[in-house]
Amino acid sequence: MKIGNLGVTAPKGFQAASGAAGIKNNGSPDMALIFSEVPCRAAGTFTTNIVKAAPVKWDQHIVYDIGQAQAVVVNSGIANACTGAEGYDCCRKTADAAAAAFAVPADQVLVASTGVIGRQIPVDKIVGGISLLKPQLADTREAAAAAARAIMTTDTVPKEVSVSFALGGATVTIGGMCKGSGMIHPNMCTMLSFLTTDAMISQAMLQAALSDVVQDTYNMVSVDGDTSTNDTVLLLANGLAGNAEITEKNGDYEIFRNALFALNRELARKIAGDGEGATALFEVKIIGAQSKEQAVTLAKSVVSSSLTKAAIYGHDANWGRILCAMGYSGAEFDPEKVDLYFESAAGRIQIIAEGVDTGYSEEEATRILSEPEVTAIADVHMGSAEATAWGCDLTHEYVSINADYRS
Repeated sequence: MKIGNLGVTAPKGFQAASGAAGIKNNGSPDMALIFSEVPCRAAGTFTTNIVKAAPVKWDQHIVYDIGQAQAVVVNSGIANACTGAEGYDCCRKTADAAAAAFAVPADQVLVASTGVIGRQIPVDKIVGGISLLKPQLADTREAAAAAARAIMTTDTVPKEVSVSFALGGATVTIGGMCKGSGMIHPNMCTMLSFLTTDAMISQAMLQAALSDVVQDTYNMVSVDGDTSTNDTVLLLANGLAGNAEITEKNGDYEIFRNALFALNRELARKIAGDGEGATALFEVKIIGAQSKEQAVTLAKSVVSSSLTKAAIYGHDANWGRILCAMGYSGAEFDPEKVDLYFESAAGRIQIIAEGVDTGYSEEEATRILSEPEVTAIADVHMGSAEATAWGCDLTHEYVSINADYRS
């Protein structure tokens, strides 16, 4: 398996384009297109928020009822959430315009939006944007990179990953781009993720693989404890790699699933590390758990703790906050058996042993916690299950960004 950063045009048969349609006030790129030369099997996962944006409802219909798509139209700047019938009609008009431009059925056009909630999208700008972007479609690295930048809102960097691997005598590639920086919490995030692959795989197996890997990747990310209205992960498979079709959970399925996991794990880490105002990626590993469920609950509780996140920002080994967050998680464990470590590129240090301070060096702990990627490892000594969650530190800049977001 080879992991790279080639984006959504890395698999055979996929093209991308992007540009400024005038949705963002500052005139920066705010639209992206993804197009496959041939129809694709489509899979997706979506926000668990009861308040769902119009594009989420549109895409759920296509993924769950049609199972096939050929194009994706994305805009940033306005979320098209809490916009009623007019918002859903915007999705329909967007799909109709793309269908006419690319000679595909409207119910094979997926749409996605991200940005400010409650505002209506100027649909004429979206329709005009499709005409603007169509001639720019290309399968180049540059086209993929530009599309990844166009979907950004408060993100500071574009986020792309690709992975290539051997499958059934063929070379298969998965490419992906995502955005997400704030309003991010497990059960998806204010995140959009668009994944493409040239694997030949049935829609049922494609959906099974995506639903599986999302649990241990995007659903283990938390930036600020808020679950968005627009969270969407879309995966398109056009079959152009030429591998034998995957129709059941066999060896080829496991290879594909593992590659998909590796790609989405990297995208999830990129989202966590680029949390609004963040200066550090904060990783939490729970090991020695009695069950996977227990480990997940503990890891999510720690990575979501505002006090813990603030301590990470201050490079402060305030381990009481971590143990406290574990204690109110709802998972049963014995705090007097917990060992806790901090780890980074600067080294590893044990902070508590069997629930008690080890007498560690504060200076050494601060040095380890001053790296851009920091890991807390808690061993609860109850079994062999484990889980990893990702988040970031909580900074003054996070408040500034969100205080001024609409203005």
